[in-house]
Amino acid sequence: MYVCICNALCERDVRRAIRDGASRPRDVYAGCGCNAQCGCCTATILHLIRSDAAPSPLARTVQQ
Repeated sequence: MYVCICNALCERDVRRAIRDGASRPRDVYAGCGCNAQCGCCTATILHLIRSDAAPSPLARTVQQ
């Protein structure tokens, strides 16, 4: 699924940048070799960052 039409970024591109250490939308853009254009995708990118950073419920169960 495309997350950013302006830069043709797919969800897998964004998730790869997050796995590589991106913690802010600007880091994702830089990791993908582009810059924010219209900014409409920023909220979606931020959501992906937060969802990938949150530990899964299973991980919390295993740690306890």
